Formats: sequence, C-alpha cells, structure tokens
Amino acid sequence: MGRSRAQEEEPMLSESARPLIEATAPVIAERLPDIAPKFYQSMFEAEPQLIEEGIFSRANQRTGEQPLALAGSVVAFATHILNHPESYPDELLSRVAHKHTSLGIVEGQYPIVEKHLLGAIADDLGDALTPEIAAAWTEVYWLMADALIKLEKGLYSEQANDNVFNEFTLVDKRETSEGTYVLTYEPADDTPMTDAVAGQYVSIKVRLPEGIEQSRQFTLIPVDNPRQRRLAVKQDMDGEVSPVVTAMEVGSTVKLSNPYGDVVLTGSTAPLVLISSGIGVTPMVAFLDRLVAEGSQRQVTAFRVDSSDAAAPLLEEQKALIEKLPEARFERWTVEEGEADHIGRADFGAQGVDAGAEVYLCGSLDFMKETRSALIGAGIPGKQIRYEIFGPDLWMLHDDAVEYHADAE
Repeated sequence: MGRSRAQEEEPMLSESARPLIEATAPVIAERLPDIAPKFYQSMFEAEPQLIEEGIFSRANQRTGEQPLALAGSVVAFATHILNHPESYPDELLSRVAHKHTSLGIVEGQYPIVEKHLLGAIADDLGDALTPEIAAAWTEVYWLMADALIKLEKGLYSEQANDNVFNEFTLVDKRETSEGTYVLTYEPADDTPMTDAVAGQYVSIKVRLPEGIEQSRQFTLIPVDNPRQRRLAVKQDMDGEVSPVVTAMEVGSTVKLSNPYGDVVLTGSTAPLVLISSGIGVTPMVAFLDRLVAEGSQRQVTAFRVDSSDAAAPLLEEQKALIEKLPEARFERWTVEEGEADHIGRADFGAQGVDAGAEVYLCGSLDFMKETRSALIGAGIPGKQIRYEIFGPDLWMLHDDAVEYHADAE
C-alpha cells in the first residue's frame, strides 16, 4: 500500500482560513444536496469526456449519489482537520485514492474538479460566499487534493505495469445463482499482472451501445491460475455496466484495471466475523480463500443473508472453504423458505459475537447500517467493524462512519 501524506506531515490549514471553515462547513454540509447536482452539471457540460471515457459513472450521476459523495468527501475532510488539526483522515483518503487509481484519475484532473465544485458552491451561496471564504475553501480543497495526489502516485508506482486498463479475454462464464455470473478473464497479451490482495477489486470498462465507455468496480474472487482474474457479477438491469458484462460470451474482450482496494485482512489473530448479504459475499469468499491458503487456525464465523436459495451467489464455494478451516462456523438466513439455517430477519446483535472480534460487512447500505448498529448495541466497538460498499459511499458523510473503510463502485 502507498503511504498517505498524513503519515508524513500534519495538515496546515492557515489561521486565517480556520475560523471561516468552522463557520461555513455546517452550512455547506446542509446545502450539499443542492450544491452537488450543480457541480456535476457544470463539470460534465464543460468536460463531457469525463463521462464518455468512463471516469465518472453516468448511472450514479443520475441517482445523485456520486456527486453527493464527492462533494461530501471535501466537507468530511474539512471537518476532520478542524477537529483533529494534527492529522489527516487517513481512512477516507485511502478509500478515495484506491477508487481514483482504479479509474486512472491523474493529477491534471484535480483543477477541473476544483473549478466546478467551488463554482457550484459560489452559485448556491451567492453573496454569502465572500472572497475570503472562497479562498479558505480553495485552501481546504488543495490540502485534500495534494494528499490524494501523493497517495495515488504511490499506488500507481506499486503496479506491475504502467497501464490504467489492460485488455482481457473472457475464457469462462457460468451462472452461480439466479442472475449472477462467475466470469474468468485472461490477459490478451503478455503485460505483467499485479498480484491481488484478498478483498481487492478491479475496475472493468466496457463500451455501451451508444458508444460511450463506462466503468464499474467488482471484487476479485479466488482463482487458481495467477494469470487469470475472476469476478462474480450480479446482473442489474437498471445499471449500465453489469448488463453488458453478463451478456458477453466467451472470447469477448474487456478492459480491466490493476487491483486496488484497502478493505483487506489485517494481521490480527482476533476472532474474525464475516457478515454479508447477497452479492456482498464476494470479499468474504476472497478472505476465506486466503485463510485456507495460509492454513489459518483463526476462529472464523461467517454469517450470510440471501433472499432465496436460488439467489445465493457462491454459496457452495463459500461452504467448501469454511469446511477447510478448523475453527470456522457458518450460519445462513434466507427471506424465503429454503435450506438455510434460519428463515426471516437476521439479528446479528443476538448471535453472541465476541466483543474482541474483527468484523467485516458487505451488502446493501441499509443492511450494513442495521447490522453495524446491532453489533455496537451488543458491545462490539465501532472501530472493529470494517465495511465494503458497492457504489458511492454516502455513509462516510456521517461522522460515525468516516473512520471506517469502504470501496467499489
């Protein structure tokens, strides 16, 4: 992993900027739902290639989630350096940097975001945004941008090749559950491949029927051949990337990024609890595979929730891995009647999770919020709960979640 700027120096928000940011951060945070759409509309009208080349997700733009997450990250950064002037929010910066590098974002694109984000703030606040306040927010933006640029350069330098995307060929396709496909890819040439860490993801870029390119992140799942990448993709007909990817036949080519993502296993020997819902099982399978490969004696508990037996991706693969771990147990819930251990709603706060456990969550945002709250209510410290999000991370806009990990689209 690259080193974050926060590990090397303290943020230096000027004394003149500090009171102005303190006074206006709450106002801007409250106005984000209005500021964010203006920001993206302005930026994409001026720079349409950011959408056309797949750097920004058109689907997430339509929902409003991505602009809110991006603008919100700047406010979250400002709030952190006000409250903790001696440090940067390393977890937030790391999450953003890994996502950026998976998409190929470079230093020269940061002035574009600055221009349109600060322009949207000015448009929304009007005369209330004095030149002094505008200068203070410009200072905050570049403190964050400089930290990200430094971290992203480090991440790029650690890759086995200098390409953002490489051509890969689909060599195997199978349906693992209703609407979810396991896709195996091999490089189309002899470009060196970076070894992935369990839990990391790649961006996959495809060309849509109207000619533009779009990208989305998918967690890498275990594969025996080190020259292959393997993904489990759930078909989302309301999305833009997954319908194209799941419709492809063996022999088709796509563009895959190098592996990124910081939601990975630590070196802890504490009890490990893996909780997933639906397609959120993908990083959990990757973690289990790593533990098996290491001959781990760690105490592992895997909980998963599926809507039905038919919609249970990678279930047999997960169960086979758990059977190879001597100190592992597995419980499963389904909404519909089936072969699960439990039918109906899962209450993870009542499952006797060890208070010292290291917990990983992956699933829908609502599922993870509810599960995290239940675990904290049962005595699990929030700092021991890490999460993976498929989609823009709106959770990080809340103070109680900023310190935790996230990734993916």
